[in-house]
Amino acid sequence: MKQVLNILILFIMSSTAFSQSWVDTSLYPFENKFLRLEAGNMHYVDEGKGDLILFIHGTPTWSFLYRDFIKDLSKDHRCIAIDHLGFGLSEKPDSVSGTPEWHAQNLSEFIKKLDLQDITLVVHDFGGPIGLAAGIENSERIKRVVLFNSWLWATNEGKQAQKIDKTLNSGLGKFLYLNMNFSPKVLLKKGFANKKNLSKEVHEQYIKPFPDKDSRIPLLNLGKALVGSSDWYQDQWEALAPLAEKEWLILWGTKDEFITKENLHKWQERLPNHKTKEFECGHFVQEEKTEESIKAIDAFIKK
Repeated sequence: MKQVLNILILFIMSSTAFSQSWVDTSLYPFENKFLRLEAGNMHYVDEGKGDLILFIHGTPTWSFLYRDFIKDLSKDHRCIAIDHLGFGLSEKPDSVSGTPEWHAQNLSEFIKKLDLQDITLVVHDFGGPIGLAAGIENSERIKRVVLFNSWLWATNEGKQAQKIDKTLNSGLGKFLYLNMNFSPKVLLKKGFANKKNLSKEVHEQYIKPFPDKDSRIPLLNLGKALVGSSDWYQDQWEALAPLAEKEWLILWGTKDEFITKENLHKWQERLPNHKTKEFECGHFVQEEKTEESIKAIDAFIKK
């Protein structure tokens, strides 16, 4: 029995090493950690000591999005960044819904299993509804919130969202996502106001987690949930009160063509204790306004 166990451990270790072989460790020089959740094995990094910052990514990104934040902020803070199941270095379990609701349940389980307290919750894109839903469920553990371009309300009446939903639920949309790896190859680039801010080396790190059709299913599932989970977003919006009263820092890219300033204004109207910094950049503020965002978060925590 012991010999079988040792063989199994060696297999798991070798499989994990193989799955990480594409990672550019000069850009992402962190110790890889994994936590077994009910739904699968979640990858995360945990660097530094001090006030806890929990970084939540959206699609088609992974914890790599926050690499420079972790490098800098971990000098004075404890920085944890997860990869949602199906993304980055986390396991890609078969036959799961892959909805934001499902991801939020996984994140909540992660928070409870590590017994995280006094969290500065940092969210972006689909990581907004995912992270905030988990934050609502664990509101006593959340100290403050940092919000990059995101939403948390019904989406089913938005014309642009309807257009995207129609495409993703078509044969063409499925082909583009699963056969052409359209989300990280094309859509991610469209999220940059200045395409020069996305180097080839960095872009590759967003493309490589999805090498084949099966690995791209999580991207398609989450994309379909833009409108598919509309009612659930609205439920979270109506349940936001435990978090809404906390301190918020909003870091907003004003040239985001999808999550526009109308969304920013909705957040500002809802949150009584917020500070906003606007940047002339696209959807991926973390990549286009890295230093400015890091300084803003550090000052927000230390004030």
